[in-house]
Amino acid sequence: MRPLIGISTYREQARWGVWDVPAVLLPASYADAVAEVGGEPVLLPTGAVTPDVVERLDGLVLAGGADIDPARYGEEPGPHTTTIRPERDASETAVLQAALDRDLPILAICRGMQLLNVLLGGTLLQHLPVVPETEPHLLQLGRFARREVRTAADSELGRLLGPVASADCHHHQALDRIAPPLSPSAWSEDGVVEGVELPGRRFCLAVQWHPEAGEDRRLFAALVAAAG
Repeated sequence: MRPLIGISTYREQARWGVWDVPAVLLPASYADAVAEVGGEPVLLPTGAVTPDVVERLDGLVLAGGADIDPARYGEEPGPHTTTIRPERDASETAVLQAALDRDLPILAICRGMQLLNVLLGGTLLQHLPVVPETEPHLLQLGRFARREVRTAADSELGRLLGPVASADCHHHQALDRIAPPLSPSAWSEDGVVEGVELPGRRFCLAVQWHPEAGEDRRLFAALVAAAG
């Protein structure tokens, strides 16, 4: 049987046909990426899922999305932190903690990487372009910025991707104080941390970029292999 890979979802107002209603949704590229490498994607509806679902999963993908509420890392929202989803923060935090407790294989993407850092005690930079010597990693809404990232040679990301990899970035926030259990393992040209991992786990990788947006499926394949 294919490993069951849970994928976190958005809860947004959406329109189709004659309807304009709250919807649970996810870019199809996430589910497609999991399916292409032999996993069975299972969407986890924000606001309607409990940590108990982890007992039925073989792996977990934390998808990208809106900013995390700064209250979760002890800060007030800055002027550029305007779109938060507290309900999603709460739902995903509970599922992520359950996955960590069970040592479930985890791939955390963009917002997912930030949530992993916050859950483990880290903080976030609320807006990258105001940080000296950093470049925009979100060129415009709906458009990815292509970056080259270098990886640590002794890291899981380095083993999977090699010393340099292309990354499709779409984020205006990044990790600030990195939670002590996490180990940085990838950086962009301007020094922004683009990848971390949790040593001693079966599989727990987090990347700030969007591997589902491109054709490189190595990270998804590694997750599914660990889940199997």
